[in-house]
Order: sequence, then structure tokens, then C-alpha cells
Amino acid sequence: MARILIVEDDPKMRAGLRDNLEFEGYDVEVVSDGKAGLEKALQPGFDLLLLDVMLPQMSGFDLLKALREHGVQIPVIMLTAKGEEIDKVLGLELGADDYVTKPFGLRELLARVKAVLRRHEQTNEAETVGHAKIGALEVDFAAYSATKAGKPVAMTPKEVEILKYFWQHRNETVSRDKLLTDVWGYDDSVSTRTVDNFILKLRQKIEKDPANPRHIITIHGIGYKMLA
Repeated sequence: MARILIVEDDPKMRAGLRDNLEFEGYDVEVVSDGKAGLEKALQPGFDLLLLDVMLPQMSGFDLLKALREHGVQIPVIMLTAKGEEIDKVLGLELGADDYVTKPFGLRELLARVKAVLRRHEQTNEAETVGHAKIGALEVDFAAYSATKAGKPVAMTPKEVEILKYFWQHRNETVSRDKLLTDVWGYDDSVSTRTVDNFILKLRQKIEKDPANPRHIITIHGIGYKMLA
């Protein structure tokens, strides 16, 4: 039975989510503010975090950032009334796995919960890719860490997952839509500019000359390719 933590300040929303998820067979715990949510999420044993953005004590964005800085890789679905793309991009860059905009339908949320849990279960069961040297960057995929010339390089979980995906598909052309679907689990709910933003940041860490990349190259009109 999957354990789900809900961090939501609206009492009706919180109760509704808890009741419906428990009806689906999940073990659910709820908290009502960001500070308490962080303390609870740092405890082991949760399989998924449903995280509201607008919270008292600490915003959902700050909570998520703190979680990832502590090395907690629990899957996160962000819940928010905001629909602007910049908010979605920020959540994804901080390490969110999915994003649902209020008001949302119960069936949609349940489908996303199942999809995120299934995706992470498959990832855990899949053959683990250990280390890779990509340009000047040495990546430990299992530890979600990277070094350059022996010095640690700050990497978000999503950046490591993108590099792992590219490494598993090196010398293949990968479309932006394919990356969104396979890495984020999205179809068209987020602009492909999200991918471009991540690639730009990764090149800064990998390439000797990011303006003229040699390791992650652009295939115009399609996507990207990692050259082994």
C-alpha cells in the first residue's frame, strides 16, 4: 500500500483529498502548513507527496527545494491555483514530478497519482545505470551527484534524470516531446521550452564552450542528441 503525504492548507480540499485517496486504498497523512509538511516529508516511508504551492509558514516551492537539498527523492505532485507556465517551470526545475492546476477533476488527479507512482516503481525496478563521464562532468546516477575535476557540482534531481535518459539513449535523436513524456510523464501539459531551459543549464555544466556544444547537440526541428 502506497503512503501519500498531503500538504494542503484548505481544510475542505485537504479532507476531500484524504477521503478519496483512502477510498482508493492509499495510506494517507495530512498536514496544513509548509513547515510541518517539511518535517513530516523528511521522515522516511512516504511514496508520494501532494504539495500545495500557497502554504502558510513555508511555500510549496521552498518546501520542495529544501527536500531536494536534503537529498529526499520522494515523487512530488504540485497542487496550485496558478496556471501560469512560469510557475509550472519553476516547480519542475525544483524537482517536481507533475503539476495539477486547481480546480481539477478527481479522476485526473487519481490518474496522475497512479502514473507517478507507477513510473517511480518502474524506475526502481529497472537496471541501474551507475556512473557516466559526460564531457568534463562525472555523474553518479544512483547518488544523484556529480563532480567536475574532483569538485562537487550542484545538480537537481531532474537534471540527473535527464542526463541518465540521454546516456541510455546516447547517439540517438530524442525529441522534446519524447523527453517530456518519458522523463516528466507529460504529453503536452507543459511547453517544450521547459526542456530547452534544462538543456541550457546542463550545457553550462558539461560543455567546455556551452555556445558551441559537443556533447548535447541540437537537432534542429526535432530535439537533441547526446554524442558518446
